[in-house]
Amino acid sequence: MSRRTTQLAGLDLNLLVVLRELLRERNVTRAAERVGVSQPALSAALARLRRHFDDELLVREGRGYVLTPLARQLGRQVEDVCAAAEQLFATGSSFAPGTSVREFTLLMADYTLAVIGQPLAELFEREAPRARLRIRLVRESLSVDLPRVARFVDGVVAPPIELEELPKLRSLELFRDEWVCVVWAGHELGDGGLTLPDLQRLDWVVPYHREPGVPLPPVSRRLAALGLVPRVAMSVESYQAVPALVVGTHRIALVQRRLAVEFAKRLDIAVLECPGEPEGIVETLWWHDDLDLDPAHAWLREELRGIGERLG
Repeated sequence: MSRRTTQLAGLDLNLLVVLRELLRERNVTRAAERVGVSQPALSAALARLRRHFDDELLVREGRGYVLTPLARQLGRQVEDVCAAAEQLFATGSSFAPGTSVREFTLLMADYTLAVIGQPLAELFEREAPRARLRIRLVRESLSVDLPRVARFVDGVVAPPIELEELPKLRSLELFRDEWVCVVWAGHELGDGGLTLPDLQRLDWVVPYHREPGVPLPPVSRRLAALGLVPRVAMSVESYQAVPALVVGTHRIALVQRRLAVEFAKRLDIAVLECPGEPEGIVETLWWHDDLDLDPAHAWLREELRGIGERLG
């Protein structure tokens, strides 16, 4: 038996679940409830984890706890490891959604969640009421990290930018969209047509803005394709926050049409066609080919395909 195998055999893998819930909840009592053990048992497990990592992991601050730097680093790793373990032991020759307690994990942007979140929630309520769905929000460009991330989740929903040639990834188109511009309804542009000079002179709200030299997120890529170097007045790590940040200002933003139309119903914004050659958005489900023959994953893929088709 190899040294690495001996080390793994000597570990109490139940501690992985304890660690995950502690880092999620940042509270011993709530973590104990999530794991289904007593608070003293959970505290004992935390003590073992602290000895193993030689780190406090959770430090009391005021009435609550905060994570140490190491704990923040472990958070993403333990989520990936637990998701992979759950996939492994949930895999079988059949899948009954009505009785399954499997946890599915999907990674997507908050824009995508705004579009498919409600039908997805209704699907699980109706077809798989005991199954669990964990949605992790994309915080930045995924193109570099996707092959690794896809190994530990059930799927990533993202446009096919630089992803088609990545090895061992399968894909399924879900729905399409397109870019439009949004401004405050009281903007000097009014309902008139936009020109490229307009876009160049105005201040911008840009989600997930990155400096040149790093992989560009979708909005920055679209602006670069138009030959624009935007004057970024505000940047935000969210697509859904963008429309509110132009209201009452003379700023402009590029937004997915589905999102813009919904926000125009409740915010004082105007939706304007973007000049230049149109560029569509193809929201695609990506998964690792290890999941191809998993019947539970096949069910999820087919249901997501149906949601996409109903969106039109």
